[in-house]
Amino acid sequence: MHPTLVARRWFLRDCGVGLGSIALASLLDRDAPAAPAGPLAPKKPHYAPKAKRVVFLFMAGAPSHLDLFDPKPELAKRSGQLPPKDLLKDYRAAFINPNSALLGAKYPFKKYGAAGIELSELLPHTGGVADDLCFVRSMQTDAVNHAPAQILMNTGSQQFGRPSLGAWTLYGLGSESADLPGYVVLSSGNGTSGGASNWGSGFLPTVYAGVPFRPTGDPLLYLSNPPGFDADTQRASLDALSRLNRLAPAAAGDPEVAARVQGYEMAYRMQASAPELIDLSKESKETLAKYGVDDPAKPGFARNCLLARRLLERGVRFVQLFHEAWDHHGGLKKGLQDQCGLTDRPAAALVADLKARGLLDDTLVVCAGEFGRTPMVQGGDDGRDHHNRAFTVWLAGAGLKKGHVHGATDEFGFNPTEDPVHVHDLNATLLHLLGFDHTKLVFRFQGRDFRLTDVHGHVVKGLLA
Repeated sequence: MHPTLVARRWFLRDCGVGLGSIALASLLDRDAPAAPAGPLAPKKPHYAPKAKRVVFLFMAGAPSHLDLFDPKPELAKRSGQLPPKDLLKDYRAAFINPNSALLGAKYPFKKYGAAGIELSELLPHTGGVADDLCFVRSMQTDAVNHAPAQILMNTGSQQFGRPSLGAWTLYGLGSESADLPGYVVLSSGNGTSGGASNWGSGFLPTVYAGVPFRPTGDPLLYLSNPPGFDADTQRASLDALSRLNRLAPAAAGDPEVAARVQGYEMAYRMQASAPELIDLSKESKETLAKYGVDDPAKPGFARNCLLARRLLERGVRFVQLFHEAWDHHGGLKKGLQDQCGLTDRPAAALVADLKARGLLDDTLVVCAGEFGRTPMVQGGDDGRDHHNRAFTVWLAGAGLKKGHVHGATDEFGFNPTEDPVHVHDLNATLLHLLGFDHTKLVFRFQGRDFRLTDVHGHVVKGLLA
């Protein structure tokens, strides 16, 4: 046996105050401190951060940049014509014959804000906060189908089993909430093609994974005690489990034991904190109307945006909303109208609400899908195929330029012509704003150091204020 391993195991097993015991003693203290201890204890980043927390609005299914964010008058003028042959050189579409007719935007664009940023008329509320937003019109990704593209956007890899951006953030910064998970996932729409890999911890300890909350009832299944099982009985059961689990780290130093204990204790504390979180009765009528929560026809995404603000206020480090409803191979015109009707108001309300409460200055807001859509038609004259060469995301908050458009695409929205930004570049920039050098936030697994941006990516300084 290697002498280093002997020394490490001896220390954890025989030292009177082993590191595992220290961590667990802190985790299992009934009178928990205001901030969590153990693996979720707050940590300092590499340098002073601009952002303390993140809310990521993931528009799964890939909204059309050409119809919402990136106006193309020439595309509209040539709608119905075949694309130029040189545009399609070496291009392979996901499903359609690339040599299909061009399709102009289904809705007109308008200028919004003092900056005069052009957005679809379907986005009047987003337009209302346009002077607080930073648009990236030159995004690129490697994947051309939903599951790999979603996983790439969220984990930096098309392969399953890598940690998500939220997990890396929690691993690097810890949490500021002792009574709620540090990384919470809220879903609306139709689920996601990439599934739980989008918010998983991969090879990081599971304590850093996202925790999905349910839209109704208890946020987590079985959070409430069953009939006849009172608080004293539960506490006694947890204490017995804790005493058993204390033995394992001292023998093997397994971080998953601490993660398991953390999960038990967090669930116990959430029995008090979670009902208060999801109770919106103390929110004003004005706030509910602002988000659109008062409209029974639009409950999911609107409610999740308001819950996101409440989670951030309670110290949750990373909140991610998934809204899978944007895969418009057909039915594009009605589909865009429907989904913008569900998402435009609450997303803009979240930005405005964070700003009004003084939270936007140190919060990152990200709104993105996994790729863009083709300028060529699919589904008769009312759909678009997947397109990975160009799409748009918008950002807001800590350390970012306001009322700004970064990058540009050609007259068909097909290829970037200015300042292309790869997914790895976006993630490197987000980590930079959180106080990390993305090349140094690493975790050793299977003999090498892994990172969110793998061996790619650079900070996009053009996005920084």
